[in-house]
Amino acid sequence: MRKIDFEKGSSLKSVILLIIAGLLLNVLPAKIALTLELPLYLDCLGTILTAMLGGNLPAVIVGFASNAINGISDPVTMFYGVISIFIAALATFFYHQRFFKNIPRLFVVIVSFALIGGGIGSIFTYFLFGFNFGEGVSAPFAIAFHEVFGWSTFSSQLCADIVLDFFDKGVVVVAAVFLFRFIPRVIKNHLNRVFLRVNSNEVVKKMVRYSLLRKVVYMVIVAEVLLGGLASTIGFFLYRENSINSFINVANGVTRAASTAINPDKIDDYMNRGYEVEDYAFISKILYSIRESFPQTKYLYVYQIREDGCHVVFDLDTDGEPGGKPGDVVEFDPSFEPYLPTLLAGGEIEPIISDDKYGWLLTVYRPIRNSSNKTVAYVAADISMEKIVREEAVFFIKMLSLFFGLSIIIMSIVLELVKRGVVIPMNQMSVAAMKIAANTTRASMLDTETVDLESIRDSVERLGKIGVNTNDEIEHLYESIYTMASDTYNFIQRVQEQNERIRRMQEIIIMEFAEVVEARDKSTGNHIKKTAEYVEAIARQLKAEGKFADVLTDAYIEKLKRAAPLHDIGKIAVSDLILNKPGKLTDEEFTIMKSHTTEGWKILTKMVEDAGDTIDADYMVESIDMAHYHHEKWDGSGYPTHIKGEEIPLSARIMAVADVFDALVAERVYKKPFTYEKAMAIITEGAGKHFDPDIVEAFTHISEKLYGARTKLPPQPEDGAADASATNVAANASAPSGNNGAAPEQAKS
Repeated sequence: MRKIDFEKGSSLKSVILLIIAGLLLNVLPAKIALTLELPLYLDCLGTILTAMLGGNLPAVIVGFASNAINGISDPVTMFYGVISIFIAALATFFYHQRFFKNIPRLFVVIVSFALIGGGIGSIFTYFLFGFNFGEGVSAPFAIAFHEVFGWSTFSSQLCADIVLDFFDKGVVVVAAVFLFRFIPRVIKNHLNRVFLRVNSNEVVKKMVRYSLLRKVVYMVIVAEVLLGGLASTIGFFLYRENSINSFINVANGVTRAASTAINPDKIDDYMNRGYEVEDYAFISKILYSIRESFPQTKYLYVYQIREDGCHVVFDLDTDGEPGGKPGDVVEFDPSFEPYLPTLLAGGEIEPIISDDKYGWLLTVYRPIRNSSNKTVAYVAADISMEKIVREEAVFFIKMLSLFFGLSIIIMSIVLELVKRGVVIPMNQMSVAAMKIAANTTRASMLDTETVDLESIRDSVERLGKIGVNTNDEIEHLYESIYTMASDTYNFIQRVQEQNERIRRMQEIIIMEFAEVVEARDKSTGNHIKKTAEYVEAIARQLKAEGKFADVLTDAYIEKLKRAAPLHDIGKIAVSDLILNKPGKLTDEEFTIMKSHTTEGWKILTKMVEDAGDTIDADYMVESIDMAHYHHEKWDGSGYPTHIKGEEIPLSARIMAVADVFDALVAERVYKKPFTYEKAMAIITEGAGKHFDPDIVEAFTHISEKLYGARTKLPPQPEDGAADASATNVAANASAPSGNNGAAPEQAKS
């Protein structure tokens, strides 16, 4: 049964506390700097620290939310939220790339933040509001650049903002690194687990060419850009249409107010006599007042349209540019030709957008009719299209700022959900499945010895703890993989248990067979048990001394221990009369005795070939080598193949020492046991002749302890019963002296 534990309450509480702490570290230092009139902002400390602790999502939330909070008292601050989000994303990137670890990289971090906060922020301010040169905390720097280097207002202000932001971000980054180092490791580890920042899928990263999360990021970014571009374009045209309509309404209001101030029956008098007419100056003053009430209006004038041009009735001065005098004739601009028939007829026309010598203008004409309802003049209001375009640009920038600010937050949330709900579960499933597959590749119905069952169990348990609860195809895939993994583990476990039982039965049968063979020799006693113990002890001593390190692993030593009892199995082909002969063997008898090495090799080799995969071939290979070569000698004078030195397998060289030592110190029907001292004298004398010198040296370090343990064994039965597990050592021991290899005391060799 899989165990699922998300600790949702604890995780949610940690996220909320981290965001609140980040907001406080953004707002409070900024308020302190403002209160103390410090030339710093200190408004992104919480954003950077949150990025270091929690990653991109909480950092962008903290950055944007800080601007939203400040926007309550200063709405303009809201539009700078996108800059805070850029800093949050960049801080997360720098943290992952370990830029906060050393001073040179830390300098790069500070410069990058200054270019974003000071550079982009300064350009942002210019397009939104223009520069109020000489004002703000960066004013001293801007004035200095302007006066010393002669730079333009824009360049001076831009550089001043970057320089000031460099110092500001330097203080903030250093403070963030300082605070981060003093945060307890347990809190950092907890937040890493909450925000899944532990990098545990390196295996998957090496196997996949493109990350699924990266593909999702690309798709979301493309979707955001396309959606943002489309929304901005639609919003721009809707805003332009609304702006033009709004300015048309303003111009209509201006012309309507102006037309009510003018006496239409006195138009000709105004045009011909101007200020000589009693109320002309008063009407001009009213027209000035009307224009000032609507600052969007650039020009306000009254013309009478005739065939020869526009005759001035009223024309107000604008920004030091004098207007036309009453009665002046203004030539028609070519752009007005389509409208002339209607104007000459005194009709109404739609608002006109023109671009002529007076500029890019939106013009609204309103006819002034006398008491006879005849059009005697037109009052016109011109609104500069540059103001419309500027307001459109400001609107567009504000819209993009808010749109992309909120879009990045939404994108971060979506990516976090995709990472938690899809990418990480799939990676965890892949890692677990690959580990299971790696451990079961060589597994089959009867060959599971190479499978690490413990590792498979751990992988299945980790897979069960993933806990995918998405109620979709991902969860279905997860359940299928988990079921398959569990079934695989259970199957391999059953097969291994079955194979282990078979292996134990095989070993028992083989060992019983070996003991039956040895029991035919009535004088060998505990030879099988003791030689196995000696072989294991010698091998471990060699390993402890660092000899044959590339071969003597724990697994290899275990194989030697299991193989040792079979070294004399070839004696099944030797007559009982020879095995139990109390006297010295004849040459013919000794030749037969020596054949037990070759016979043992044949028996064990055929056993392995016939059993195939149903037997542990590894330890059987060592048993074959021991049976065949344990009477070979280091100088090449042994039998049956006369190989020498390291040509003799290591297992057989170890067995040679163990076999001879046990033969010397044991009692035989043809001899009394040798003393420990005499036996060791014979062993050491044989170093470099009979035995491998390294093995003899290692044996001398443990032989006394082994001999002491042997003397504590209970006495063996004298009747040579079959259960004595003894071996006739006549040819097996190969004592190093005497005729035909026999020891002086008639040890048969």
